[in-house]
Amino acid sequence: MTLLKNDPLTQLAFSIHENKGVFAVLIGSGLSRAAEIPTGWEITLDLIRRVGLAQGIEEQADWALWYRQKTMLEANYSALLEDMAISPEERRSILHSYIEPNAKDREEGRKIPTAAHHAIASLVCSGYIRVIITTNFDRLMENALRERGVEPTIVSSLDALLGAEPLTHSQCYLLKLHGDYKDSRILNTNSELSVYPDSYNHLLDRIFDEHGLIICGWSGEWDDALRSAFLRAPNRRYPTFWMTRSALSERAQELTFHRKAKVVTITSANEFFTTLKQRVETLAERQNQNPLSIELLVHSTKRYQAKPEYRIQLDDLFTQEIERVLLQLDAPNFSAQGQWSQSEFRLRVQQYEAITEALARMAGVLGRWGGDRELRLILDIIRTLYNHAEKIGGGLTVWLNIRSYPAVLVFTAYGLGLTRAQRWQMLHELFAAPWVRKYYECEKVVTTLFLQSWKGVESDIWKQLEGFDRRKTPLSDHLLDVMAEWGTSFLGVASGFELVFERFEILGSLVSFEENDEAAMEKAVTSSDRLAWMPMGRAGWNTTSAAILVQELESTGTIRALLSAGYARNSPRFLQLFLENFKRWQRQMLW
Repeated sequence: MTLLKNDPLTQLAFSIHENKGVFAVLIGSGLSRAAEIPTGWEITLDLIRRVGLAQGIEEQADWALWYRQKTMLEANYSALLEDMAISPEERRSILHSYIEPNAKDREEGRKIPTAAHHAIASLVCSGYIRVIITTNFDRLMENALRERGVEPTIVSSLDALLGAEPLTHSQCYLLKLHGDYKDSRILNTNSELSVYPDSYNHLLDRIFDEHGLIICGWSGEWDDALRSAFLRAPNRRYPTFWMTRSALSERAQELTFHRKAKVVTITSANEFFTTLKQRVETLAERQNQNPLSIELLVHSTKRYQAKPEYRIQLDDLFTQEIERVLLQLDAPNFSAQGQWSQSEFRLRVQQYEAITEALARMAGVLGRWGGDRELRLILDIIRTLYNHAEKIGGGLTVWLNIRSYPAVLVFTAYGLGLTRAQRWQMLHELFAAPWVRKYYECEKVVTTLFLQSWKGVESDIWKQLEGFDRRKTPLSDHLLDVMAEWGTSFLGVASGFELVFERFEILGSLVSFEENDEAAMEKAVTSSDRLAWMPMGRAGWNTTSAAILVQELESTGTIRALLSAGYARNSPRFLQLFLENFKRWQRQMLW
C-alpha cells in the first residue's frame, strides 16, 4: 500500500502545489446550488408549477407527475424552456429572477459566493489555479475572484473569445461555456448544448490536453458538446480528479474511464475546496526558508557584528534579508481583501512567522551581542516593516491590522536579546524611540508595537489561535512560544527563558507608564482603582514570575541600574508608583 493510496485529497494537494498553474477547475451547478441558486431540474419544477397555477390548477404535491399526466411526457428543462420562450432573450428573462440576488437574498446570504467559490479564488490568487471552466450562468465565481483582487479574463460568448487576453497571459481564465445570465446568447436547450462552435472546441481541446482537471458539481450526464470534448481528448499528461457526492451515472463513468480519472467521494463542495485550499497552503507554509540558510544568516550576523570592520557587510546582510521579506509580504495570500475565517487567521500568523524568522533571529543576535550602533539599524528595519504594512489602506480590518506582525516579531526578538544581555539603557531607548505615524502625533515604539498597544490585538483576535480561547494574554503567550523556539540562536538554552521574557514585558509596561505625570499618579494612588492604563503581559497573572520581578524592582541594585538607564523618569518614587499600578492591575487580572 502506498502512502497516499487512501488519501486522494492530499495527493491532489501535492499535485497542485508541485505543479503550480497546471490544474484547471471544471465546476457545474452543484456549486451554485450551495448558494441556493436552483438547479435546472428545480427551475423546471417551479416553471411547471407557475404555469399550472396560472391555468387555475390547485397546488400539487408532485408537479412532475401532474405534468406527465397532462402532457404524456417527462418533465424536461430544455423542452419546457423551448415551449415557454421562443427566443433566447425570453429565456434569459425567465432565468434572471432565479439567479440575480435581491436585497433580502443578500441580507440572508443567498445567491452570493460560497466557501467553495472563495477557496477557488484563493487558489487562483496564489497562482495555483489559472483556468476555470463552468457550465453555470451565474456570476458567483467572478464575484469571488474580484473580492480577492483578481480580475479574470471572462469568455462567455464567441465575441468575448475573439477579444480575450490569450490563455497563457491571463492570471485567471474563466470560460463560461453556457454563457452569462445577463446575455441573451446563453445556451440552455438540448439543441444548443449538442454542439459547440469550432473555436470553443479548439480551446477545450487545448485545455484538456495541457492541464490536469478538478471536476466538481458537474454530473457528466448532460451537455453532449462538453462530453464530446472529454472523449475527444486523447492525451492525459496530467491527472483528473472527479469529486462527487454520490455514485456517478453510467454516462459519467464513461468519461472517467476515458480520462482515467480518480473519483473522490465528498460531503460537499464547500468542505472539499476549503480543505484542499488549506492543505495546499500548508504545503506552501512548510516550504519555509531552509533551516540551514537561517542558521547561516544567524552565524553570519554573529561574525559580522563582532568586528567593527565588518559593519558594511552586516548592513548588507540585513538589507538583503529585509528585501527578501518585503518581497514575500507582497504575495497575494496576504491581501487585505476577502472574508474572515479562523483558519485563514491561523494560517496568516504561521506564514508571517515563517517569512520573518531569519530576520527576527538576526535582530535578536544584535540585541544580545551587538553594540550601541545597531539600534538605529533595527529601528530602521522595524519602521520599514511597519510602513510597508501601512501602505494598504483598504480591506478587512483584521487583515489590515496584523500586516505589521513582522515588525512586532523583530521588535520583540531584539528587545529580548537586550534583556538577556541586561543592556538596560539600550532597551529603554528601544521602547522610548520616537515613532512618527501618518496623520498622528509622534508616539513611541512601546505605544505602537507593544502588547495591547499594538492595533493587531483588537477584538481579542489572538484568542482565535488553537487552544487560546481562554487565555488572558493570548498574544503574549504566543510570542513566548515563538521566541522560545527562535531564542536558542541568541538567548541560549537557559532554564529561565520565561522569566527573561516576562522581565522584558514588565520593563515595557514601565516605559509605557512613563507617559503619565508623577503628580497626577500621586493623586490617583489614593483611589482603590488602577492609577493608569498600561499594557500588561503574562506577569499580570503569572504570580510566580510576578513575585520575582517585583522583588527585583524593589531591590537597591536594580533600582539604581534602571534609574541610571533612564527608566521611571529617573525618579525612585515614580518607580514605586509604577509597581503600585502593576499590583492593582494584577489583582484585577487574577479575578
